[in-house]
Amino acid sequence: MSCGGVSMSWPDALTISGLFAVQCIFGLYMMFLDGLLAAGVPSLFIIVVACAASSAVVLPFAFAFALERKKWPKVWSPMLLLQLVIISLGGVSLYQVFMMLGVERTSPAIASAMPNLGPAFIFVIAACLRFEKFNWNCKYSRAKILGTLVCLSGAMCVSFLKNPTPSVSPKSVPGEEELSSGKSRKDWILGCFYLLTGVTIFACNTVMQAAALKSFPAPLSVCSITAMMGSIFSAAIQVLMEGKLTAGTSDNMIRIIGEIVLVGGVVIGLCTTFQVSSIGRKGPVLVSMFSPFQTVFSSFISLIFFGQWIGLGCCVGIVLMFVGLYVVLWAKNREDKMFSELTVPSETECDVERPLLH
Repeated sequence: MSCGGVSMSWPDALTISGLFAVQCIFGLYMMFLDGLLAAGVPSLFIIVVACAASSAVVLPFAFAFALERKKWPKVWSPMLLLQLVIISLGGVSLYQVFMMLGVERTSPAIASAMPNLGPAFIFVIAACLRFEKFNWNCKYSRAKILGTLVCLSGAMCVSFLKNPTPSVSPKSVPGEEELSSGKSRKDWILGCFYLLTGVTIFACNTVMQAAALKSFPAPLSVCSITAMMGSIFSAAIQVLMEGKLTAGTSDNMIRIIGEIVLVGGVVIGLCTTFQVSSIGRKGPVLVSMFSPFQTVFSSFISLIFFGQWIGLGCCVGIVLMFVGLYVVLWAKNREDKMFSELTVPSETECDVERPLLH
């Protein structure tokens, strides 16, 4: 199968299509979170319920597949346990906490744009830890860097050129002007800081998942275990911060919990599992490069339902992100072909750890 000069097998095409679909669902999830946070539901409570539901949904599948059970480690090393704890605490609890705090103070579109900074961070971390092979003399390695930088530039355009429009109010206080979304500029800046912190945690966590999957190559089991541990950690954090585990509101509590279980637990749990399994097959950098699609989808949904204008700068950023994604896909595809055609590649050719696209 060939598309625009990038040829791939049908399994790879299905994986890429699935990664696009996952980002689309994540964009809708940002809208769902924005509504829950606006209703007064604490972010930590959402994480506790969603992660517990996700673990309960994914675990039966993990035990149902004999292949998953065979891949469980016979001896649980301290390093593997430490990796699972870090993934649970950082990637499940702290990452989602910072992202929800960011959504609460900015907008779903900006919260979807910030993770686009992740590919650059992930590329550097993965290259340093040799999860992504890199050789400056290889033109395809340089193309991957160029594509990542182009994608990063597009993400910066979307994040910082999509500024909220100030609303003029006779009662506004100097230095605390309100934006069109009803949030002060101080909250907007603080929200962007929370999102940037979350993205940094996300980048480290993604590479950590790739490391854990090498010694525990069972993505369903890894997702189920880390989700349950993340739920416990999040519950402990809320009890320490607020003194109790609470939904924040008694109105329609059953309905709210049901929505979190269905959307945050079942749907997002399965999407996250698919993402983690893709990281094990294709590597952390390639999977992270699909986050721009979430930005595009979330921006258009924000335009349709919330009237948040996209603007020329944001459109330019969207184009740059897709161009960068294509360049990375092309470079990885060419790496794979060079690797398969050459028995002993020279230092000026592609240096690749393993095939990523077929």
